Amino acid sequence: MGSARNVASGMDDAGLRPASLWRNPSFLLLWSGQAVSSIGTQLSQLAYPLLVLALTHSPAAAGFIGAVRVVPYMILSLPAGALVDRWNRKRVMIFCDMGRVLALGSVPVAAVLGRLSVAQLYTVSLVEGTLYVFFSLAETAALTRVVPREQLPAATARNETMLSTAFTLGPMLSGAIYSAGRMLPFLADAVSYSVSVVMLLFIRAEFQTERAVARTGGLVAEIREGVQWLWHQRLLRFLAVLSGGGLLVENGYILVVIVLLQSGRGSPFPASVTTGLVLGVGGAGSIIGSLLTEPLSARFTFRQITLGVHWGLTLLLPLYALTSNPVALGLIMAVAFGITPIFGVTAYSYRLSLIPDELQGRVNSVFRLVLYAGQPIGLSLTGILLQALAPVRTVMVLTAILLVLALAATVNADLRQGRP
Repeated sequence: MGSARNVASGMDDAGLRPASLWRNPSFLLLWSGQAVSSIGTQLSQLAYPLLVLALTHSPAAAGFIGAVRVVPYMILSLPAGALVDRWNRKRVMIFCDMGRVLALGSVPVAAVLGRLSVAQLYTVSLVEGTLYVFFSLAETAALTRVVPREQLPAATARNETMLSTAFTLGPMLSGAIYSAGRMLPFLADAVSYSVSVVMLLFIRAEFQTERAVARTGGLVAEIREGVQWLWHQRLLRFLAVLSGGGLLVENGYILVVIVLLQSGRGSPFPASVTTGLVLGVGGAGSIIGSLLTEPLSARFTFRQITLGVHWGLTLLLPLYALTSNPVALGLIMAVAFGITPIFGVTAYSYRLSLIPDELQGRVNSVFRLVLYAGQPIGLSLTGILLQALAPVRTVMVLTAILLVLALAATVNADLRQGRP
């Protein structure tokens, strides 16, 4: 029995030191389920704007469909974080994945019945985004229970490598699958969430500690506790704003690339296939970047990594304005997506290691509220700018935002004095 408990919690048989992550069955099940569902998500996330563009011929509408999926974070993030700290995290994750199976599955069903509309696509995106709020907060909090805290950087890096791989394979497959049948990416995503449910059912580790004291202050008081904790952590507070601004720009230039490639110039393939290939090349760069995170974190300080990534992206982003050639765009995306996870993984594991387990849901909900507020703004703003100003001027606006972020990181005293 003792040995079984140690295996489930990621400890060796003696219970004295962490076992390898690859010998931790709970981590492997969680990681594998999310690997499959992440590929499925990438299949549908590219299919959404492609399908909306085909139905409406509007770049703005294509930008809004992605923004709708993130809007629930702005509305539900804080109460969801408090509820995740109250509820059984594993049950929350299973319920959310089952809901996403139904939501994504409704798209091909409506298409077969001849009832599919843009309004339904927006509704499905909204439902999926709502369930993602609860699932992602529960998963983030659960990670600190599935692996020992000293292994959080390694687990986070492996998760990032998995997500990067999904971002590489997903768009490549999505473009080809979408060309074969517009509904196939949505059907595949529904199946991927089913796989995630099965994996979660087999995980033996507990996803939260015992709550010794019952809470009596109500949901608002619990939310306030998470907000106050993050507010008093000055460096984490700045990182939330910095990461949110970076996500705004990142989602913006992805939409720029999608629009640039719809002309089909410079590629022998259909535009949807070319788009998937280019985004897949960017994902390949992200895999390399995530693999480099651990050795770079050992060699450079957190501040050096933060400044290097943000100044590197600031210098790189204007290159998107110089070309619409698929090969050139793929190379630019590979470098940009290779740089980004180096900062993302380091900041993410840094945050998780500091937050107490009983506050994981609430503090991460506040952090992500700031973080993901940039995504709908970025998608909507970029869609409007593309329609009004065309791609070149849109890239210049995004570059200006990134320049402000890099300057802010450079002069921030808390980042300069933060622990390694």
